[in-house]
Amino acid sequence: MLETHYAGCYWLTRLEPVDACARRLESFLGMMAPLEPTWSRWYQSAATFEKARKRQVQPDAMTLAKLLGKKSNRIGDGSRFWLWAGESPDETSGVNGCCGGSSPYLTSTCILNPLGTSEVAKRVVTAPVMTGVVRAMALAWEPEVALATSNEHRQLITAGRFPEPGTFVGWVTYLADFRGPVPPLPSSVQVEHLPDRGTLITLTQEKFSASNPAHVALAADVQARLQAAGLLTPLRPWGT
Repeated sequence: MLETHYAGCYWLTRLEPVDACARRLESFLGMMAPLEPTWSRWYQSAATFEKARKRQVQPDAMTLAKLLGKKSNRIGDGSRFWLWAGESPDETSGVNGCCGGSSPYLTSTCILNPLGTSEVAKRVVTAPVMTGVVRAMALAWEPEVALATSNEHRQLITAGRFPEPGTFVGWVTYLADFRGPVPPLPSSVQVEHLPDRGTLITLTQEKFSASNPAHVALAADVQARLQAAGLLTPLRPWGT
């Protein structure tokens, strides 16, 4: 089975000014840089790869605030962004999302786009890097939930229903403290508490796959325990 992996964090109705969102994006990109060499240089999109390579974005808060504040990047009272990194057209990865909005109908997000079979994917689709990505999301964005997993596993466990963020587990799962305490989990599962944030849960130290019955069974076990503890629920307005 060919699997594509992604990571994402999600929260709802937290009104923030452009400058605050820019500082969060600066922090996130700064924590991403040590995880993968190509993640130290980010670019805006363009009609061709060659043109896009000329649109490098300096990842400082002032530059990012100008980017997020552009009329074309404003959506309601929030801002959206789309940045990519890579040395060749076949070796790119990207982050996109939206931040700062108060609408209960538009989820705030930061997504590391699906990673296929490129050399970049081979380097980053590992437990240390994917856990590092979700940790960076938790520290920079303060989401309600975050996860890294494969699209195939998400489809497997949410078959027949909309995959609402916060209602299912991934290879790596993050839950904010205000969701409640994490119950005891199998000893093979890595659990890391981030002070003043929440808890990171990494199911396996080997590459997680929906085609591995042991991985699927472990994910189902952990999901059942978290559900029983009342921790897997749809997003709710921030602070409620």
